[in-house]
Amino acid sequence: MERTQKPIRWWPLFIILSLAVLGIAITWILDAGHRQDKIFLTAAIVILASFFGFLWLLCFSRLKWRSKLISLAVAAAVLFVGANLFQFKGFSGDVAPIFEWRWQEELTTLQLDSSSTPDSQRYTTDYPQYLGEHRNGVVTSIKLNLDWQTHPPKLIWRRPVGAGWSGFAIVGDAAITQEQEDDWEKVVCYDLHTGEIRWSHQDQARYDTHPAGLGPRATPTISQNRVYTVGSTGILNCLDFETGEQLWTTHIFEENKADPPPWGVSISPLVFDELVIVSAGGAVAYDKETGEIAWTGYRTQSGYSSPLLTTLVGIKQIVIFNQGLITAHEPLTGKLLWKQPWVDTHAECVSQPLPLPDDKLLASTGYGAGAKLFQISRNHAGEFNVVTEWETIYLKAKFTNIIFYEGYLYGLDDGIFACINPVDGTRQWKRGRYGHGQTLLISDVLLVLTESGEVVLVEPDPENHRELARFPAVTGKTWNTPALAGDYLLVRNDQEAACYQLAIRDTNNE
Repeated sequence: MERTQKPIRWWPLFIILSLAVLGIAITWILDAGHRQDKIFLTAAIVILASFFGFLWLLCFSRLKWRSKLISLAVAAAVLFVGANLFQFKGFSGDVAPIFEWRWQEELTTLQLDSSSTPDSQRYTTDYPQYLGEHRNGVVTSIKLNLDWQTHPPKLIWRRPVGAGWSGFAIVGDAAITQEQEDDWEKVVCYDLHTGEIRWSHQDQARYDTHPAGLGPRATPTISQNRVYTVGSTGILNCLDFETGEQLWTTHIFEENKADPPPWGVSISPLVFDELVIVSAGGAVAYDKETGEIAWTGYRTQSGYSSPLLTTLVGIKQIVIFNQGLITAHEPLTGKLLWKQPWVDTHAECVSQPLPLPDDKLLASTGYGAGAKLFQISRNHAGEFNVVTEWETIYLKAKFTNIIFYEGYLYGLDDGIFACINPVDGTRQWKRGRYGHGQTLLISDVLLVLTESGEVVLVEPDPENHRELARFPAVTGKTWNTPALAGDYLLVRNDQEAACYQLAIRDTNNE
């Protein structure tokens, strides 16, 4: 008697797929947790579903072995073709894997003729350090022409650069950044108008790990005829602005017997008076001419934020967002003025603390930590007091910095642009997925450099989110802060840099 083939058993596969789809849907519909956890959970669901699908195919499907082997061969072929078509290029700010075509057009230097722009129409205000003149991401010297259909950004030059997440510091026609070449960490000075290299300095140092990436990540600081840089392992250099000659150097973590943050050093040095201030196990000030330690502040684990000079309750102070602790020091002596614990999580403290009117200070981190607004005050004895006014989960700034404009806060909440009312921390709106990019305020418009390398203009309106214009500036993952020197916008990532000239609005007719 001929044995009949039992029907294929589809229902286990249907259950596996249904549970996977339901789990992914619940993960992303619920407005809870943070995006990184959702990505990890989604990946876990996909892996588990694939595993049980494999078990179903081999053990419970009732398919013929010939069909099973064909299915496995097709899956193996897809994986093989995918591995040869795409290459792994690290992780996004959400810790999602990034894959790119293996056959991409090789980056080459492209220099356009900028001589057609009369010198009288060139604006040359400086951008001498991280986040600009006042280290707050605000440029007030110009107003942009917002009609990019009629007056689009003009490409001046584009060129390949070494790996790294450093931004540009610009003084005059010199644009200086940091990048990696093999085992050498480099400080490179480019001509602002041509993109040609003027000079470079190199140190033997290399930081490379997933998901943080390769290369230096701090932005240089230009002060008078000196350039101060901090490399990804903690090398502090003082270089001559004109030639790049090294005037003095030290390793801030070795010298201060401190542990660097695990994802690479991103502390951009702050120059105040005769001092260069960094964080190496807490605030440390060096004599800017000799490199000798001038004072050492409160000892704690360094984070990724950079020192900030601000005035609170009438007192100048250096505020630093350390790992799990915010500290404030007297600038000339290093005396601890106050300290405030931060959320005890693995959240990296990258975003700069933001001073607000009436002696308030906003701090925010990603990974579900959110934001807190602190009120700073002093008692009759002169002692500082820090009180938390509110906290919210709706502003989780990971790499980006928050902008305050006309009574409202604007920033990337886990990669999506959001507007927050600083009075009580309530969210006005949340729209526009730009990834973990960077934001500047150019007089009355927000310029967002997205994680994918696009530049977007956003109107700072507390009532709704409105994009005004956008264009692709660079290609690939872009965590670096942009720099705007007059009407010249410099953008870069770990592969290329580009300079664009932006149209300026004639304010005389407004």
